[in-house]
Amino acid sequence: QVQMVESGGGLVRAGGSLRLSCAASGRTCTMGWFRRAPGKELEFVAAISCSGDSTDYADSVKGRFTISRDNAENTVYLQMNSLKPEDTAVYSCAARLPWVTSISREYRDYVYWGQGTQVTVSS
Repeated sequence: QVQMVESGGGLVRAGGSLRLSCAASGRTCTMGWFRRAPGKELEFVAAISCSGDSTDYADSVKGRFTISRDNAENTVYLQMNSLKPEDTAVYSCAARLPWVTSISREYRDYVYWGQGTQVTVSS
């Protein structure tokens, strides 16, 4: 079982930046970030391949958010710039099974999840 722990959330004004981190207790491959805004369904944000060479982003964050990873530290990051009030949500990191190498936007494809970290963007 892989434990995932997020950090870096907080309150920021519109136009500001935050960097989320997610530390995994064991080896992981494909990882992703998802978010859930109040009253809304879980939404894909970004995903990254095992090597970090391939990434995928939701249209709503493309050009503003950047996903990256440090495999030596078993950590994935989400750099969020030009934040908007509609980015307010609980952000969770997730990982697929360690031998699965394909990127997915489907939350059902991820088996290890963190508890989430709150991001609030004020207008």
